[in-house]
Amino acid sequence: MTNLRIFTATILAAAGVASGAWAAEPAASKAAPAATSASAPKTCTGLWDFIETDCQLTWYGITLYGVIDAGFSYQTHGAPLDPRSPPGSAYLVQRYSRSARWDLAPNGLQNSFIGIKGTEPIGGNTSLVFALDAGFDPYSFKFSNGPGSAAHNAGVPQDQQTSWADSSRAGQFYNGNGYIGVSSPSYGTLTVFRQNSLTYDGVLEYDPMGASYAFSPIGWQGITCGGGNTENCRHTTSLKYKLTVGQARVAALWQFGGYGQNNAANGAYQVGVGGDIPNLANGVLSFDAIYSWVKDSVSTTVLGGSTDANGNPIPPFLPDVLTATISDNTAVMLLAKYTNGPLKLYAGFEQIRYSAPSDPQMAFTNIAGDFVCLGCQTFNNTNISNTSFGVNGFADRIFDIYWTGVKYAVTNEVDVIAAYYHYQQHSHFGTPTGGVQFCDGKEHAQCAGTLNAVSGVVDWKFAPKWDVYVGIFWSEFNGGLSNSFFVNDNISTTAGLRLRY
Repeated sequence: MTNLRIFTATILAAAGVASGAWAAEPAASKAAPAATSASAPKTCTGLWDFIETDCQLTWYGITLYGVIDAGFSYQTHGAPLDPRSPPGSAYLVQRYSRSARWDLAPNGLQNSFIGIKGTEPIGGNTSLVFALDAGFDPYSFKFSNGPGSAAHNAGVPQDQQTSWADSSRAGQFYNGNGYIGVSSPSYGTLTVFRQNSLTYDGVLEYDPMGASYAFSPIGWQGITCGGGNTENCRHTTSLKYKLTVGQARVAALWQFGGYGQNNAANGAYQVGVGGDIPNLANGVLSFDAIYSWVKDSVSTTVLGGSTDANGNPIPPFLPDVLTATISDNTAVMLLAKYTNGPLKLYAGFEQIRYSAPSDPQMAFTNIAGDFVCLGCQTFNNTNISNTSFGVNGFADRIFDIYWTGVKYAVTNEVDVIAAYYHYQQHSHFGTPTGGVQFCDGKEHAQCAGTLNAVSGVVDWKFAPKWDVYVGIFWSEFNGGLSNSFFVNDNISTTAGLRLRY
């Protein structure tokens, strides 16, 4: 624990110099730890034990767990902080990104959250498992609410908007997980209610940046983990099953509720298969494939104003309108990771097809609990679009996502990570006669377009629960994906401190 004592002493010394007086006191002596089994994490016995070791906050089988992640960022083209949005900051360039700025950087490596979980034996090798958690902004302590952040910017001109972002986290006290189930090494794990999609599990495992907001576009944006729309990264009423047999694994998820049960779709299912190949060039190759189908999926955004022939916003910038786009989505995700000692290599691909919805919507209640209707006064005349894909001359939207990266453990405490990401949107622009023509400019959102992003991070785990990190993230949209952007690129440099307990 030498690193933590040195780090803490340095901070306290700096505080003392700044104030002109020493303010530190010796740490209280630790009580002897309670006897625990070799396989079970030990329970914390005091404040310093919690700070210095990997002990858990556990009472009667219930463990309090979570993350606090906060820091600072400089962005060449940013926007003001939004404490409702899960990322909080526009690390990834967006339509409203506009000017250089220093700002607070919440949730850079990971969304801050707090929750409870547990595993209780109920007979033989079978256990009851449960978890309930919610993400929040570490500065304001507001629950993360992506649709709420978009609604807050409805009626606001584009050049005055904060860093809103749609999300499956919608202000609920269970905006992360909220499930219960049973688990057995022989028969697998079956859980019910709110839980991650299989594609979100895949991104967490196979994105070298671990779905980071500050360094990964597939973490910040969420269309990858949601099989097309970020609101489907989690399903509130669902059954999920996972089984591992030897080196092989299978998984399935079924969303059995609709909008009325706090879901962002009227149905969904996913199936996944994967496995590990050990002893491959002295390493292990892991791979997974996931198929997704989502019915009447919702994407919440803020659109409006006027653009010129080149797709650039025209001043004066008009207030934007909250828009809910409804579609049926299918997706195939392919994932691979190779581990050899301190080296990990990553690669991933997903193709998403957006089609016309099975059931066009005139009104519904979204996952933030707000009533959304076509042409009503809620949220400054909310617009519902049921015809964005596959009808009225528009083709289905086909979207390809690629990524690759590397993580290297320089020491047991220091990781160096680098990653590259690429989006490719196929042209699906409709003509007045009902045909589809190719275009690759930014004048229409339906034109072919790309995203390129590169990021790098150094992460120092100076104690079991603590790490500090610094990294840089460059992102650039082109073609139809940059329609109505003020600028199409951003360089975000972020440093932060994370506590995982």
